[in-house]
Amino acid sequence: MKGAYRKFTGILGVMVLALIIAVPVFPEDKPAPAAAPGRAQAHVITETSTTAIAASPSPTVIKPDPSGANTGGVGDVPGGSANAPTREEITKAAMTEPLAVKLADVIGHNRIAINIAWTLVCGFLVMFMQVGFALVETGLCRAKNASHTMAMNVMIYCIGLLAYWACGFAIQMGGVGSLPTLGGGQVLNGEFTLHLFGKAFGLFGTKGFFLSGSTYDACVFTIFLFQMVFMDTAATIPTGAMAERFKFSAFVVYGFLMAGLIYPLFANWVWGGGWLSALGSNFHFGHGHVDFAGSSVVHMTGGVCALAGSLVLGPRFGKYGKDGFARPIPGHHIPMAITGALILAFGWFGFNTGSTLSGTDLRIGVVATNTMLASAAGGFSAMLYMWLRFGKPDLTMSANGLLAGLVGITAPCAFVNSVSAVAIGLVAGVLCCLSVFFFERVVKVDDPVGAVSVHGVCGAWGVISLGLFADGTYGDGFNNVKGSVRGLFYGDSSQLIAQCIGIVTNIVFVFAISYVAFKLIDLAIGMRVSREVEIDGLDHHEVAVEAYPDFSQRRT
Repeated sequence: MKGAYRKFTGILGVMVLALIIAVPVFPEDKPAPAAAPGRAQAHVITETSTTAIAASPSPTVIKPDPSGANTGGVGDVPGGSANAPTREEITKAAMTEPLAVKLADVIGHNRIAINIAWTLVCGFLVMFMQVGFALVETGLCRAKNASHTMAMNVMIYCIGLLAYWACGFAIQMGGVGSLPTLGGGQVLNGEFTLHLFGKAFGLFGTKGFFLSGSTYDACVFTIFLFQMVFMDTAATIPTGAMAERFKFSAFVVYGFLMAGLIYPLFANWVWGGGWLSALGSNFHFGHGHVDFAGSSVVHMTGGVCALAGSLVLGPRFGKYGKDGFARPIPGHHIPMAITGALILAFGWFGFNTGSTLSGTDLRIGVVATNTMLASAAGGFSAMLYMWLRFGKPDLTMSANGLLAGLVGITAPCAFVNSVSAVAIGLVAGVLCCLSVFFFERVVKVDDPVGAVSVHGVCGAWGVISLGLFADGTYGDGFNNVKGSVRGLFYGDSSQLIAQCIGIVTNIVFVFAISYVAFKLIDLAIGMRVSREVEIDGLDHHEVAVEAYPDFSQRRT
């Protein structure tokens, strides 16, 4: 035990030292001079391309706007620039057209302010989903491990946030280039790319480490918060699948790797301007891999990582008998788990609608309604399936079906109609039940909460469903491809191809890198607690405060 502790503290010490040393390593991101009141219209020059944002006599360097006071204005009205003219330019123009210029300035600034407020509020809703995950996972685990499971859910937020701040955000979003609905983002202009077959393949971002230097900007900080809570969701998913035998020291190392490297890489390829998002513009596969709110980026990544971790850990003691058949290990607090599921369903409205990054995008009503319908359909079909098969409805499977419907609708929520949303949810609910039995009985994966099935399998279904049901009423220009997003049933089979490429990439990349990471952690400090600790309860040995102290009293 002491040897493992020394190894763990040594690894943690190296991480902290690396964090300190890394601060001056990124000279391209030195602090820029403070922006003067107002921001000039400019050409935005990135490391990979030059994009003309608005006509200007000469290119001007984009400056960060930490206070946000200079973001928005005349240039932010439709058809203008994401960077407003300076106040001096506005004053000069106002001499000839005072009312029109002043009105345009107010409209532009207010539009950006509404979008930033909307994005932040939705981010707060997604952060509240951490409560839901904590309750679901803890309720479905045994009482002797309740504090340990809660501890992982609390600390993944803290560990993940710090790792994402240090490097994860830069890897994911450092080359996104522009966030026009939020009035900026041009300082995130560094994407490392490979050029193959005459095409650019974006791999990871290079700007935004520690949110310092030129990325000290109101728009950048806003998108950081929103993207961070999505990462937190993905990082939380595996803790449920690996609960009740995951050593806490190994969990800490996992948290840094997931938030700082594994999740950001795949997220960059889809949301940060990387190569999967460019499958449409480069190879004419629809609009590239499209994932509106994270069925693949968040849920598949979390579910596939959970599968890799569960395989390395092995099943809980007593899960499988000598005959190889799975034995049920009931959770200790079903009302807690169901409460958590409902909290997740509530927070999901921020998850999906917030992905517009715009409170002025009226499609948010469609997104919200589709989200609600799919969740209800998923819960209903899971209940009906279990009722017909076993004679009684299973409450925990119904709750997982509800979550499966939400996972399934997350990618296509903005691109489908209500009938398709219900169909997607119905399939997700049944698929979740079938998948749970498959992984438990055939693959012999012990997943206490069904995370691999709910998030991994139904995440893949969500991505496929977009390639089938997208009806062409939304998404014009998505991923820099003209025209709206259409699936196979509405005339574009190539969109389904792009979706499948994204799924295969996620399974291969995320599983491989996660499995290697867990194996290395296992070799370094050990992934799993001892058999004695597992039987006695992780609360008593791994964390300082037990959830139910009466267990200790019974032991003595």
